[in-house]
Amino acid sequence: MHLSDNIYQEYPCLSSNPLKCDRPVQTIKEYQGAKFCIECAFPAILSQKAEIKGSRGIYQVENYLGARGWGRLYSGVRIKDKQPVVIKEYLLPSHCFNSNEVLELKETFKRIGGVNLADGKDQNFRIINTWEALADEKGERCYLITKDVEPKQTLREYLREKSAMTSTEVREVLNQALQTLEFLHTQKLCLPSQQIQQGLAHGNINLDSLLITETKNQNFYIFLCDLANWENLFIPPTIEQPALATFQQDLESLGKVAFYLLAGRDTNYTSGQFLSPREPQNWHTDDDNLKQYLFHLIGLEAPFDNAESARQALLKLPLKTYQHNENQQNFQEEKQQKRHRVFLIALIFLFLCLLGGGIWYWFYRKIDSPPQYVKWYNLKDKSFSDIELPPGNFNYTSESNSTWNVILSKENVEKGTVKEILTDPDPEAKAIFKYIPIKSEDITKISQPIENVKNNNIDFAVTTLGDKIQPSNLKKVKIAYDGLLVFVESRKNKSLSLHQKLKGEISLKHLRQIYIGDKTDWNQIDSKFPKEKIKPFIPEEPEAIYNFQKIVLQNNPQDIARFQQLVAQKIITKQNPEDTIREATKIRQTTKTGIIGFGTIGRIRKQCSNFYPLAIVNNNDKMIQPLYRSRTSGDRPIEPNDDLCRAELYFHVKTFKTYPLGYPLYITYPNDDTRWDPGKKFAKMLGKTRQGQCLLKEVDLVPLQQIPQNQGQC
Repeated sequence: MHLSDNIYQEYPCLSSNPLKCDRPVQTIKEYQGAKFCIECAFPAILSQKAEIKGSRGIYQVENYLGARGWGRLYSGVRIKDKQPVVIKEYLLPSHCFNSNEVLELKETFKRIGGVNLADGKDQNFRIINTWEALADEKGERCYLITKDVEPKQTLREYLREKSAMTSTEVREVLNQALQTLEFLHTQKLCLPSQQIQQGLAHGNINLDSLLITETKNQNFYIFLCDLANWENLFIPPTIEQPALATFQQDLESLGKVAFYLLAGRDTNYTSGQFLSPREPQNWHTDDDNLKQYLFHLIGLEAPFDNAESARQALLKLPLKTYQHNENQQNFQEEKQQKRHRVFLIALIFLFLCLLGGGIWYWFYRKIDSPPQYVKWYNLKDKSFSDIELPPGNFNYTSESNSTWNVILSKENVEKGTVKEILTDPDPEAKAIFKYIPIKSEDITKISQPIENVKNNNIDFAVTTLGDKIQPSNLKKVKIAYDGLLVFVESRKNKSLSLHQKLKGEISLKHLRQIYIGDKTDWNQIDSKFPKEKIKPFIPEEPEAIYNFQKIVLQNNPQDIARFQQLVAQKIITKQNPEDTIREATKIRQTTKTGIIGFGTIGRIRKQCSNFYPLAIVNNNDKMIQPLYRSRTSGDRPIEPNDDLCRAELYFHVKTFKTYPLGYPLYITYPNDDTRWDPGKKFAKMLGKTRQGQCLLKEVDLVPLQQIPQNQGQC
């Protein structure tokens, strides 16, 4: 896995990867000292001059260098002697790791983060010299301090800049890396906990963990970094965890790196999949001796016993037999010609992209703004019939009182209820999906639908409780977004209308204060308001309440206890939003209601005449209203003066991904790659086809990508 992958799926990052996104960087520029990205709430980068206290001194951050592997890099100095260091910052973001996991991983990192020779001598076998591993006691960050005068380039960065290596250069990379692995696999090593270990597998060899530094005479040195021993601690639980590191795995991974260096890349331009050394067309060398050697190193033929035997075989490997005289100068000419060819191809490709982009823009500019619909047009499968569904009868579930339970009862004008549509999605495939709702006794402790999937009592479940899905047992796939809308009374008379007084918005802070009883009168929210008692309501859906406690009350035990006490005392009324709105409609004919409530988006959006869904002001004081008027109505977020019954409304996907009260809707199924899984196919059917995304949009969920308006797309 490398930085193009979506590795923090719980954060609605606009670039689909917070580590390589520039928004956390821009956040620091715009808001000095900010802790979180203003777009998705992912931890922002460290500020310049930020200080990190360690046992060897205090380190000061100088410049942000970018991301590598599972962390972010900064240049810095130790303050007391101005010793240059490189700081690698690892993250344990709260949406991906729970508090117990954070504490445990911090302690583990401090024990095993870094490695040095057991005899205390300075290591000289080209592994980046780790100095100390630190953990932020109160935050969600860990730091690995390495002594480094000048940060080195990764092999991935080298290939982007200079294209593929020659076979001679690849041989030298292998020679140095094998020498380092031989040392790493056999020497007595000391971990930060002072534990002595005889040999250690690297476990994470790839184009990002091999660094290169070039010398003036066109030679280079290869360094290894980011060992799996500590690097893999920070892989989010939602991501499939790698296998245990072995010496043999190191040799195979190094062989693949050499293969990628010859090709100049590690992925296919079209599919994005890793290049396979099993495919003859992927080999870019006429050095048959090296190619045959790599077959053994990768393990396609009889593997080497260890790093030492692999290196000895490399040193004995005959040089390439050339059809004409080629000395070192010829090597350089060959490389230069290759670079020229690559440069020419790149220019042609760029021209074609610009030409194609111009044609695309000219064709679509009168219809839609293309960028926001790219993901939609990239959905290759248009209907359920495009997904291969093997025949059989399968059972799935959700909470009996949940968003999905409500969704299934909604009707499609042409095809019946959603439940009927999804029971037999493709009659020709003869795959039947039977829905069996299950009720949890206490969803805060255990989700029975998820437990039933975990125990193989049912095939898969639909849920919004992503934090309760343990990746060691279950996989989860996002199919849409759900969320909560907060609503208050709406009247045309501005002096009587609560939503007008609130200017159509409320902050997370005020929302929390209302639902734990700190604010009981609207005058306490704003002194300009007349005295009017606040009457809070909540829905009956356990998942909605669970997510409210998680997001608004931030899982604070004291706040949750106060909230639950107010519910028990019926100071906070629990009933479905539709009933709340009907009841309040009768009351408001004679008096002001003072009601505030919340519910899932599908239950609130179409209640237009009497209530207004408020925008939410997040903890960074940014107001976010995800409900938009359609293009024919102005194509903008709704405002307090809008007549919502006359406007065509929709959820703006890009905005909803930053909406504080939004969260994904998942399908979860057993983490077992050895069997065919109906949950995986069902998730692909709903999340990866145009028919599936349109169906979910029609029943008031938010699709994963913006769907073009008024073009017959749904």
